[in-house]
Amino acid sequence: MALTLAEASKLSNDILLQGVVETIVKESQILQVMPFVEIVGNGLTYNQEKTLPGIDFYDVGDTWSESTPTFEQKIANLKIMGGDADVDNFLKSTRSNVQDLEAAVVELKAKALKDKFEDTFIYGDAVSNGKQFDGLRKLINTGTAGSQVIAAGAGGASLTLSMLDQLIDAVRGGKPGLLLMSRRSRRKINALIRASGGMIESERDSWGNFVQYWDGVPLGVSDWILDTHVVADGVETATTGGACSTIYALQMGEGALCGLTAPGFITVEPIGSLETKDASRNRIKWYVSLALFSTVKAAALIGVQD
Repeated sequence: MALTLAEASKLSNDILLQGVVETIVKESQILQVMPFVEIVGNGLTYNQEKTLPGIDFYDVGDTWSESTPTFEQKIANLKIMGGDADVDNFLKSTRSNVQDLEAAVVELKAKALKDKFEDTFIYGDAVSNGKQFDGLRKLINTGTAGSQVIAAGAGGASLTLSMLDQLIDAVRGGKPGLLLMSRRSRRKINALIRASGGMIESERDSWGNFVQYWDGVPLGVSDWILDTHVVADGVETATTGGACSTIYALQMGEGALCGLTAPGFITVEPIGSLETKDASRNRIKWYVSLALFSTVKAAALIGVQD
């Protein structure tokens, strides 16, 4: 069963851990909606759906032809994310009268964990760095032309609302659950809607944050999506040196885009007092990866310019 981090934190009685998860989820629109499947072992081998079997009409006495679906076997290995948070015992004893110093340090480490996850969620590449999991650019493969990669132009072009509709339609089996983009792309969408005389739909989420919608799909912002991509001949060739960005349409859940995690999700491990200095240490760690079970559940609009 797939659970979001917010739901998983409810199953923990560890106050410090709940605070870490709440800090991470509250500031990440990705982690608010993306479910995670707990897996036993160090990875998951799954079959990614490629094409459906064929269906035809037949006359009486016709010879029926057989066709089968095609799959591609994928392997998603769990990767180790985390870091140590040290708190000086002297400062903890003399400077914690106003704010719990240990909790503040762990909270900042949790935010850094969230930032690292979101960056890898987009640009992770297990080939160039074996310690990472593959991110969206690799899973959708924006460097190769295909039905799930929509180019705004051969070398990039200004965004239009029609392009956004085309991106949503590229996700099959229901609407996407999230349109993920940079802040520049969201500003462009707002400008286009205002120019057309319309108003964008918005409402508050469970954390009190305003979320905007286009065609019933929430607009998510990631500060880690660059506006410097290079697009040539309708495919992305580099992430820096250009003026293009990418908008992702994602359907979340088992059978679509889903996170993978070891049992326990994020853990906060108290290491205790250190031998070489007068300080105590907490270790925040997460065994995590990402899987796209069906290629038609995610799409990318590349070459988006301001």
